[in-house]
Amino acid sequence: MAETRLLVVEDEEHLARGIRFNLELDGYTVEVLADGKQALGRLAEPPQCDLVILDVMLPGLDGFAVARKLRAAGNFVPILMLTAKSLPEDVVNGLEAGADDYLAKPFELEVFLARVRGLLRRRDWTRNGSSREAPLRLGPAEIDFEAFEIRRDGVVHRLTLLEAALLRLLLQNPGRVVGKGEILEKVWNLAADTETRAVDNFIVRLRRYVEDDPKEPKRILTVRGAGWKLVPD
Repeated sequence: MAETRLLVVEDEEHLARGIRFNLELDGYTVEVLADGKQALGRLAEPPQCDLVILDVMLPGLDGFAVARKLRAAGNFVPILMLTAKSLPEDVVNGLEAGADDYLAKPFELEVFLARVRGLLRRRDWTRNGSSREAPLRLGPAEIDFEAFEIRRDGVVHRLTLLEAALLRLLLQNPGRVVGKGEILEKVWNLAADTETRAVDNFIVRLRRYVEDDPKEPKRILTVRGAGWKLVPD
């Protein structure tokens, strides 16, 4: 079985040491860095990491900036963001910066390990488990969940874990209205009543990839007051 490689970016030495110890006990290969700029440099080089555990308050660049720069550079490694900020708007800011999950300090070890396992499972679920899956068609777009890509008209769009998981959820429910609360719970791991425009923003991005005219969508439709519905061709 291939090793699962995790990068921990945390400048509190005692916490980083404890995280590394427990992740290694769980069977992961772990690297630790304490600086945001160093993390960006490491993630631009092989070997590829399977998950980044990213603190918000870092020297050099904070975790929000690291996440944004990674996504802007086309690196869509799953990110678990750690922070002492736990207000709902801080959680939403982290997710909108590009994080895939968010955990407030202080946290229980078992909760932390469950979040790590959950993100890795979500990645595998989005890829359809361990089985190879042929790319799917949605209009002129070819969706490759194994590679986290949408290919259309010779252009490749990379997908984040959350974008891919949202698209997978819609594709698994063709013709059914999927509400924002269901998406927040199943894709974001947030309470269904969380106030955020993040889902709407992600829908806008997916439409850019699969619609002929994103302003007049025919494949991912808004059902006012209820949610969204995917209409296959």
